Amino acid sequence: MSKKYFGTDGIRGRVGEYPITPDFMLKLGWAAGMAFRKMGACKVLVGKDTRISGYMFESALEAGLTSAGADVMLLGPMPTPAIAYLTRTFQGQAGIVISASHNPHDDNGIKFFSGKGTKLPDEVELMIEELLDTPMTVVESSKIGKVSRINDASGRYIEFCKGSVPTGTSFAGLKIVVDCAHGATYKVAPSVFRELGAEVAVLSAQPNGLNINHNCGSTHTEALQAAVLAEHADLGIAFDGDGDRVLMVDHTGTVVDGDDLLFIIARDLHERGKLQGGVVGTLMSNLGLELALADLDIPFVRANVGDRYVISELLERNWMIGGENSGHIVCFDHTTTGDAIIAALQVLMALKARNEGLAQSRQALRKCPQVLINVRLGGGANPLEHETVKQASERVTQAMAGRGRVLLRKSGTEPLVRVMVEGEDEMQVRGYAEELARLVTEVSA
Repeated sequence: MSKKYFGTDGIRGRVGEYPITPDFMLKLGWAAGMAFRKMGACKVLVGKDTRISGYMFESALEAGLTSAGADVMLLGPMPTPAIAYLTRTFQGQAGIVISASHNPHDDNGIKFFSGKGTKLPDEVELMIEELLDTPMTVVESSKIGKVSRINDASGRYIEFCKGSVPTGTSFAGLKIVVDCAHGATYKVAPSVFRELGAEVAVLSAQPNGLNINHNCGSTHTEALQAAVLAEHADLGIAFDGDGDRVLMVDHTGTVVDGDDLLFIIARDLHERGKLQGGVVGTLMSNLGLELALADLDIPFVRANVGDRYVISELLERNWMIGGENSGHIVCFDHTTTGDAIIAALQVLMALKARNEGLAQSRQALRKCPQVLINVRLGGGANPLEHETVKQASERVTQAMAGRGRVLLRKSGTEPLVRVMVEGEDEMQVRGYAEELARLVTEVSA
């Protein structure tokens, strides 16, 4: 069955436009509570990022969940992976995150975690959707759920993050700049790195409900790049609004993306004999990552874009590390989902083990030129099914003769088609990408 509300990463949209409205969130809380209660006693943890609409949706979800008889534990502003972790440690039946990740403040959304801290199974999402289409009822008064607040949530998660590196680890002598995107990591991230001994300068950690991801964080690294140079720092770390993506900046001010970070972590595990299986990337992972891992005899496979698909591939193969070039990195030896702070710590451990700086450590990965053009969809035909686009894509692929790739895909969160061409010659790659983007624009107009 196809899903009506759930996308690849929960339910997301513009605040005030259906379904991102208070009345829908009330009904969603009720439907989720009813679905979880069918599995037994029901305790649900609810956390959020720092966008202003989170207060409104938190209240609506709380009312819906308790009306279905579910107990609610409120976490307040916390990174998405922290909610997955705390759902496990408090033995909740589910965790709910109110966040639109790297999107601006006028978007919001809902993500769910199972009691194991993993994505909800499809059958549970479908059960929730079925309940959304039925009349809302309220359990009898004596069975209405209770609400409590976890006041030490931040401290618990900080200790969990620190526990992902060996006891006694110290980053003394390391100077870093941390950009919190005015988001959910604004309290915990600086504390983690300081408590492990690093000298930390902090950017974008004054959330006001409206400035999340605004010209900061992993989607806008310019301020971090400038700060790393101005502070003469060893490196910079950029998080997104909900703390499940991380990018870095080396001492020269150069951005180090998720492919680079994934390579650094995987190589370190491999050199220490602790890499289980291989590495999962995505269709967007740079060809250079695949070639660099091959040089180390590390297997590499591509999943569809989205951490849900990376995680699914890891579970199926019983591998432990995967990620996306956007900075979603999953370290299954430490946690159950993409966790930006955990991933950043694994990179710092790898640099420490090799006694290298970030710029030097990434040199073994030589990126192939990759051009990505986002084309906004019009009201016309589906360009991915259009014969003209398909023929052009095949022609470009054949012209690169096995030394490049073409990828056309729809965004899972926005009305866009992403046109990506990758190969050895940057001028050629750019020309092919622009040609395909023009065709996509024409057929979808």
